[in-house]
Amino acid sequence: MSTTLPPLAELLRPTSLDKYIGQKHLVGNGAILRKMIEGGNIPSMIFWGPPGVGKTTLAMIISRQLDVPFYTLSAVSSGVKDVRDVIDKARVSGHCVLFIDEIHRFNKSQQDSLLAAVEKGIITLIGATTENPSFEVITPLLSRCQVYVLKALELNDLKTLTQYAVDWYSKNDFSIVVDEFEAMFQISGGDARKLLNILELSVISAYQEGKTLHIDNALVQHVIQNKLAIYDKGGEQHYDIISAFIKSMRGSDPNGAVYWLARMIEGGEDPKFIARRMVIFSSEDIGNANPNALLLANACFQAIANIGMPEGRIILSQTAVYLASSPKSNASYMAIAAAMEKAHESGNLPVPLHLRNAPTKLMKDLGYGKEYKYAHEYEGNFTNQEFLPDNLSGTKFYNPGNNSRENDIRQRLKHWWGEKYDY
Repeated sequence: MSTTLPPLAELLRPTSLDKYIGQKHLVGNGAILRKMIEGGNIPSMIFWGPPGVGKTTLAMIISRQLDVPFYTLSAVSSGVKDVRDVIDKARVSGHCVLFIDEIHRFNKSQQDSLLAAVEKGIITLIGATTENPSFEVITPLLSRCQVYVLKALELNDLKTLTQYAVDWYSKNDFSIVVDEFEAMFQISGGDARKLLNILELSVISAYQEGKTLHIDNALVQHVIQNKLAIYDKGGEQHYDIISAFIKSMRGSDPNGAVYWLARMIEGGEDPKFIARRMVIFSSEDIGNANPNALLLANACFQAIANIGMPEGRIILSQTAVYLASSPKSNASYMAIAAAMEKAHESGNLPVPLHLRNAPTKLMKDLGYGKEYKYAHEYEGNFTNQEFLPDNLSGTKFYNPGNNSRENDIRQRLKHWWGEKYDY
C-alpha cells in the first residue's frame, strides 16, 4: 500500500449531506439543521460532541453549500492575530466560513476578537468543542451562536462507514473482508475517525498482495495493542488517559492517579478539563462518603482558573491524591439515575395537595397546602409525612453506601422513618 496517500479517514470524508453518516436528528430528512443548510440560511453555530462524529466534515459541507471561502483554525495553535487575518480576508471577499476546532481552548480575549465580525455577519463562525460550551465559551459569543449537540455514531452508522471503506479498498485493488466487527466497534466507541484508523492499520499491518485480507477481532486487538496509540495520539489518548485517571481514583490508587495526571500535564492537556472532571468525580464516586471532596475539588477548579500552570500542577496533584484516598460511594449518583428513570416511566404525576403552594384564597379553598406539617414545629425538627406522589409512595431511590459517614446517614434515616427507610 502506498504511504503517500492521505489517511483513510480523509479519503472517505463526505462532501455532501447525502453521504454524511450519523446525526440524523440534525441533518436527516426534514431535520432543522438540514433545512437551514439547504436553504442557505445558516447562523453562526457551535458543534458540541465527542471526537470523530463529523464536526469538521459538517462545517466543510456547510461552506460548500454557501459557496464561500472556508478557513479553519485550531485553537491549540492559533491566536488573535490569526483570527484578525481571516476577518480581514472576509471583508475583502464579502463573507466566509471560519471553522475553529477546539474553540473551548480559546481564552476570553481570543473569543472577544470574534464578536464584532460574528455580529455584523462578516463571518459565519462554526466552532467545534468536546467540552460543554456553557462553561468554555463566553456568554456574548454563545448568545450569538446556535449550539448543536452531535452524538457518537450508532452501530448501523459504523457498519455503513466500514462498508464504504471496504468498497474503497476494492476499487483500489485491495481485497478486504471484514469477518468480525465487534472489536473495531467497541474500541472506536462511536468515533468514525478512530474506526477508520483501526481498519487502515489492520490493512497496513496484515495485507499481502494477491490475497484476500480477513479482518477479525484477533487481528484488530493485535493492531491496537501495538500501534494505535502512536498512530492517533490526538483524539484517542485524550479520552483513554482521562479514563485511566478517573478509574485510578475510583480504585483508590493515588499512585496510578498521579501518574496519569502527569501524562496529561506532559501532553499539554487543558488543566481546567482535568479539574472539572475531578469536580464531577468527587460527587459521582465519593459523594456523601466524604462531602469535603466536592469542596476541595471545586476549590481546585477555581484555583486553577486563577493561578494557571505550571504551579497549578501541584494543586491538581493534591486534589487527585485526596480524591483517590477518600472513601467511595456512588449512592447519590445511583439515586438520581433511579429517580430520573422513574420520572420518565411514570410521567407527570401530580404533586400531592399538602405539598403545593397556596398563594391565593382559591388555592387554599381547593386544599392546596392543607395538612402540610412544618417540620420545625415538631420535636427534633421532624415529623412523618409523605413527600412523593401517591403512586410512588414508599419508593426508595437513595441507598446509603457502606462507609462511616453514610452509615450514620442510614441510622439517622431509620431513626426518623422507621421501616420506611429500613435498608
